[in-house]
Amino acid sequence: MLKNFPYTPILGWSVSRYGLFEACKRKYYYTYYAKYDPVHPRQKIDDLKNMTSIPLEIGNIVHDINKILLERLQKAEGEINQDHFFDYAWKLTQEYCSSKEFMEIHYSEIKKLDTESLFGRVKISLKNFLDSQRFGWLTKEAIQNKAKWIIEPAGYGETRIGQMKAYCKVDFLFPIEDSLFILDWKTGKADLVKHGKQLLGYAAWASFHFQTDFTKINPIIVYLFPRYEERQVSIGDSDIQEFTNRIKKETEEMYGFCTNVEENIPKNKEIFTKTDKEKFCGYCNFRELCGRQRAKN
Repeated sequence: MLKNFPYTPILGWSVSRYGLFEACKRKYYYTYYAKYDPVHPRQKIDDLKNMTSIPLEIGNIVHDINKILLERLQKAEGEINQDHFFDYAWKLTQEYCSSKEFMEIHYSEIKKLDTESLFGRVKISLKNFLDSQRFGWLTKEAIQNKAKWIIEPAGYGETRIGQMKAYCKVDFLFPIEDSLFILDWKTGKADLVKHGKQLLGYAAWASFHFQTDFTKINPIIVYLFPRYEERQVSIGDSDIQEFTNRIKKETEEMYGFCTNVEENIPKNKEIFTKTDKEKFCGYCNFRELCGRQRAKN
């Protein structure tokens, strides 16, 4: 049973939040503090924030279909009809792509979305998982305890790391004997530093919610494209202490940009400076607000 927490406005650490804070303070401001912006309307900022991108949508679709696949296995074991499976994946891809605004179109990088090309990467990612030894192991070993599978739990994955609020939402957790396994899907490039940090966060989340020793938690990053690969970290007491100290330091850095930490009220927008690495701006939804890219007509 996952623990619940009463709402508090104080910010919570996550790999993505701190990564954004570190990369560009201005993008961090637009992402988390849009309602305080003195220049741009909240709706404009939210519209830009809610845009998707081709790489992001590939990941969204693969995550959602894997969730549906695992939930189906919970209800009914048996061989997956891959023709039906990929027909469903294609229909879902079309639905997602037709209902969202893409950053690449908004900023005139492409004239029209190539949905078939996007689906090509989705299909390869899904097929790599279906053909993997891990999937075979899931359907033979892990499935014996399928009632205890946790597949993308509701909420944001709130937990406590060293008594600090943090968010570490897992994709898939399941028990094998007295151990816990966590799988996290990736469809983009491997980033062993960032993803290693995520693995420690997942282990901390699982240990907190299930009162399980870290030595019995096995968090695994699963790279699904262009080929199936896995990465995991060995976790010792020193790793957890170092990780906890790091989270405390990073959280306090973000606190430093608040006038009121408990209420999570930011300092003036000017404090949140734009990145010097303008190459980063080419991947930013908010680039037009900073004058670094002409907005669409």
